[in-house]
Amino acid sequence: MIALAAAFQDLLAVLDRLEIPFFAGGSIASGIYGLPRQTNDIDLVADLKADRIAEFREALNPAFYADAEAIQRAIETGRSFNVIHLEGAYKFDIFPVGEDPFAQSQLARRRYTTTTITGLEHIEFPVASAEDTILAKLVWFRKGGEVSDRQWHDVLGIIQVQAGRLDFAYLREWAVSLGIADLLVKAFG
Repeated sequence: MIALAAAFQDLLAVLDRLEIPFFAGGSIASGIYGLPRQTNDIDLVADLKADRIAEFREALNPAFYADAEAIQRAIETGRSFNVIHLEGAYKFDIFPVGEDPFAQSQLARRRYTTTTITGLEHIEFPVASAEDTILAKLVWFRKGGEVSDRQWHDVLGIIQVQAGRLDFAYLREWAVSLGIADLLVKAFG
C-alpha cells in the first residue's frame, strides 16, 4: 500500500502543475507551528474555480477519485469536498477559497515549509500562517459548540510554541471580524 506522504505528494503535484494556489491548514498546520498530533486526513484550502473542475478531475486521474458534482456544490456553498487517493484510501479535504475574505487573507499569507511531521517528513508545501491557523481553529471550535478538546489543544499548542512571534494586531483584527474575539482572549488568558 502506498504511504500517505506519497499520496500527498501526488496531490501537491497536481495542484502545482495546474497552478492552483493552495495551502495546508488544520492539524497539519497546527502540528507545524505547535504540538504535533495524529491526524486521519489532510485539509487544504485551494483557489479552485468552477470553470477548472473538469481540468482538475482529469489531472487527478487515475490516482484519485473526486466527484464533479460535489466539487461544484462545494465551490457554490463554501464547504469542503473530498479527494480520495484510490490505492492508499487516503482522504484529503479541500476547502475552496471562493469569496471568503478570511480565506483570501490566509491564501495571501501562506508560507512554504518543509515539514518534520511524522509520516510527511521532508515534503515542501505552503501552509497557513500560525496566526491564521489559530483563527481557523477558533472558528471551528466555536462552530463545534466549543467542546472540541482537540481544536482547543491545537490552539494552545501554537500559542505556547510560537509565543513572541505572533502578530497580535492581525489576530485581534480578524478575531473581531470572525466573531471569536472572546475565544482569542480566553486562549491567551
